[in-house]
Amino acid sequence: MQAIELLTKRRAVRSVLPQAVEDDKIAALLEAATLAPNDRLREPWHFYVIRGEAKQSYETLARQFLEERFPTKPHLVKESLQVLENTPLVIVVTSDVIPGDEASSEDNEYAAACAIHSMWLAAADLGLGLVWRTRGIGLVRDERMLPFIGSPENRKIVGTLFIGYPAGETPATARKPYSEKTTWL
Repeated sequence: MQAIELLTKRRAVRSVLPQAVEDDKIAALLEAATLAPNDRLREPWHFYVIRGEAKQSYETLARQFLEERFPTKPHLVKESLQVLENTPLVIVVTSDVIPGDEASSEDNEYAAACAIHSMWLAAADLGLGLVWRTRGIGLVRDERMLPFIGSPENRKIVGTLFIGYPAGETPATARKPYSEKTTWL
């Protein structure tokens, strides 16, 4: 598939079937991630694959987080947890933090974001749906997440990816043309 076609096909797929994602497809996603551009070839990413029993533990952690964050919105907690329960595969992506070197740490975070995008394109090509979450159920900013995944403190969570087989078609979202977002100098 051509790059522009893959970019056009890519969607944030929030509704997936509770069907397991095969190991070879998970490996293909992770391989795609490692092909992402990164400053000085530091390869500053790490991937935590969550499924099976670990996913059940993640669901418990997510429930605690959501109930604390939205105590007056039980419907929001229930809807968020239902999405998580139906999603068979979760991958947490981190980037290396270099103590005392904020610029390199920031570059590492950008590289991890590129790795996520590479996985997103590969998912579309493999017939998988993917959504990158940072807030809410993604637990990116929750202090319990790093210990849960067993990450050392010198890593920053860049995103939590929810992956599975799409439960239907996800329509394209309208995008502004590049001409509205470009200044030619």
